[in-house]
Amino acid sequence: MPETPSGASRPTERLSLPEARQAALAAQGFTTAFPSPEAVVRHLGLLQFDPVGVFVPAHYLVLYSRLGPYDRALADGAIRYSRQFTEQWAHEASIIPVETWPLLKHRMAQHRLRPWPFDQLLERHPGYLESVLEALRQRGPLTPAEIEPPAGVARRLTSDWGGSVPRAALEALFGRGLAASSARLPNHARVYDLPEQLIPSKHRNRTIAPGAARRELLTIAARALGVATAADLADYFRLRRTDAKPAIQELVEAGTLSPVAVEGWKESAYLAPEAQTGGMRQGALLISPFDPLVWFRPRTLRLFGFHYRIGIYTPAAKREYGYYDIPVLLDDQLVARLDLRANVRGKLEVQGAWAEPGRDPEQIALPIARELHRAAAWLDQEGIRVLRKGNLSGALRRAVSR
Repeated sequence: MPETPSGASRPTERLSLPEARQAALAAQGFTTAFPSPEAVVRHLGLLQFDPVGVFVPAHYLVLYSRLGPYDRALADGAIRYSRQFTEQWAHEASIIPVETWPLLKHRMAQHRLRPWPFDQLLERHPGYLESVLEALRQRGPLTPAEIEPPAGVARRLTSDWGGSVPRAALEALFGRGLAASSARLPNHARVYDLPEQLIPSKHRNRTIAPGAARRELLTIAARALGVATAADLADYFRLRRTDAKPAIQELVEAGTLSPVAVEGWKESAYLAPEAQTGGMRQGALLISPFDPLVWFRPRTLRLFGFHYRIGIYTPAAKREYGYYDIPVLLDDQLVARLDLRANVRGKLEVQGAWAEPGRDPEQIALPIARELHRAAAWLDQEGIRVLRKGNLSGALRRAVSR
């Protein structure tokens, strides 16, 4: 535990790798009984939104991993459509508490337009963004379908990014903080409105210097991660590491973060004051590919020895574990990955199941099967079908049928 190296000005704590995992899991809320989805989002600091629904949209799974079966419709009402939360580019597109919105203002001011043909279009039609903003002022919440492109301009954008000219305009206003997301349509597309209609003035009008905003964001990240390197902390809100490092040092000097050495980690790490290294969660859980526990892949490898690259971002010919492979947490280890599909003829289908190297499929299959039955019931599936792909599939098929 705490040691004082010769000549050091402050104690440097040393953590074993199991202690670091325990600190990470506790900080991420896996040992906490949460009363509501809102409490989970506040604990994590943000909830990355992702609509890919071959199993269940990723943000729903993040909540499920900490709450167990819950009513997704009630969660939508309490989180996505309340004035306590909003959306902004935080760690990618994310749901955040409204009080976090002003911490991102310095990023909004630097927001870059995309896709690249759109900035060229605006050079030819410099008043277009203002006209779209005026439409929001006059007409209230709008979707891209309710906005027209500039006169004589084709509606569709010719770029790999896709979408339409009105969508690119609304996204530009959203990224700059001049518009906000008031809802999501059934296809997960945003409905846009003015920030003053959605974000309370005490947060909307709060001005924070960039340095102070970074320190607050890094403090939120540290509490949510428990133990983390500078790269881990910066990634949580997608801060540039060159900006994050001096802010981290200021937090150390203020006593908000404590330097820590973690067994096997080459990089220096930092411990949040609230971090807990005792106790361990039990049982198997399905982990969203966009869960903060695993979304920064170098950290996932350092903490769990788990090399993860989700199949949806991998060319089909190079996929090793299917299209939508989901990590499985068992106790304090990532032990397997499952390629899952929901609603395949009314069933939850395991298209592939792989145990990690060194894991005995027979020993891990039963707790994973229990978790699959729980997830299938939550998603109103009529049963579970396990296909024959992967070194875990046989043991898992037998365990599911018990």
